[in-house]
Amino acid sequence: MTQIVVLPHVELCPEGAVIEAKPGESVCDALLEHGIEIEHACEKSCACTTCHVIVREGFNGLEPSEEDEDDLLDKAWGLEPTSRLSCQALVPDEGDLVIEIPRYSINHAKENH
Repeated sequence: MTQIVVLPHVELCPEGAVIEAKPGESVCDALLEHGIEIEHACEKSCACTTCHVIVREGFNGLEPSEEDEDDLLDKAWGLEPTSRLSCQALVPDEGDLVIEIPRYSINHAKENH
């Protein structure tokens, strides 16, 4: 199992969290399985940017992003060089991750998942 450290987010995870994730599952699925309700307006189909995260540690251990993801990330609020869509970033076999969920997304209305 890989450990994901989630930095504090005022709404979704005020205290931060440390979770165990299965290699090969998406970061988005891992967060949702542990009660961190990250937005995913397109139902994890790589069609929006609401599940945008910034990988603070472990970025180089992730598989590279594909062109579709890169195109969408250009529209994400608060884009950084280590930004990924959590629905597309798969938990690596080795190496832990530290992620930050940005305070805002481009979603004007929150979905009720």
